[in-house]
Amino acid sequence: MKIKRVIIVEDETAAVVNLRSMLLNIDPNIEIIATLESVEEAVDFFSSKVEADIVFMDIHLADGDSFRIFRSVDIDIPIIFTTAYDQYALQAFKVNSIDYLLKPFQEEELRHSLEKLERLKTNEPTEVVTPTPLIQHNVVTNNLLQTMLVRYKDRIIPISMEEVAYFYTFSERVTLTTHDGVTYPVDKTLESLSQQLSSKLFFRANRQFIVSRRAVKDVSVWFGSRLSLNLHIEAPERIVIPKARVAEFKQWLSQAQ
Repeated sequence: MKIKRVIIVEDETAAVVNLRSMLLNIDPNIEIIATLESVEEAVDFFSSKVEADIVFMDIHLADGDSFRIFRSVDIDIPIIFTTAYDQYALQAFKVNSIDYLLKPFQEEELRHSLEKLERLKTNEPTEVVTPTPLIQHNVVTNNLLQTMLVRYKDRIIPISMEEVAYFYTFSERVTLTTHDGVTYPVDKTLESLSQQLSSKLFFRANRQFIVSRRAVKDVSVWFGSRLSLNLHIEAPERIVIPKARVAEFKQWLSQAQ
C-alpha cells in the first residue's frame, strides 16, 4: 500500500476513531496528517498548499455540508466521501471524489476504496462507479422520519417526531427526550438523524444536539457572537449555536412553524 498521508474531515469523534483504527489496521505506516471538524476549519486548512494522498470527508459537518468547502477552495487531492445516507451521491461525484462510503462501512470496503485509488494512480483500468437507481431516487425523494421505534425495558414504543424536544449525543450514546421530559435511547447517529428529520421542525444546533422548534423557549446572546438556547424543558448541558451557524439558525427560527 503506497498511500501514506491522509486527511480526515469529520466532526464525530467516534467516526474519526473508527476510521483511524481501520486505516492503521490496513497499513500501520499510514499517517493522519490532519483531522478537521468543520467547513470553516477545512477552508482555512486547504487555503494553503497541502500534500496528501487522500482526504476522507464526511458530508454533514457541524457548520454545514462539506460541499461548501469546494465553493471556497480548490482541492486537487482525491476524496472519499463518507456519510450515513446515499442522497448526496450524485453531488459527490461532481467534485474530485473517487468513492462514496456509506456508514457504517466495514474495513474491507475501506480497503477496496484505497486499492481503487492505487489503481487510479498507476493508470490501471478500474471500475467506473455510478449512482444506482436507488441513489438517484433518493436524490429527488424526501423520505422524512415520522415515527421512531425506541426500546424501553422489555417494550418497543413508537415515538412520533412531533413528541420529540431534542436529540442528544454523549460518549457515543444518542438519546431522544420528549416534550414531557422522558428520555429514550436511540440506535442512530445525529448525522443520520439530521438527514431524516424535517428541516422545518428540527435544527442541528451543534455536534451534541438536534432541537425541535417547539422546544425552543427563547434565545440568549452568548460569548463569541454565539447563541445559547433556552428550552421549555431541561437539557443535560447548555445548547450553544456556533457563530458560523447563527444566521442560519435565526432564519430557521423565524420561518419554522
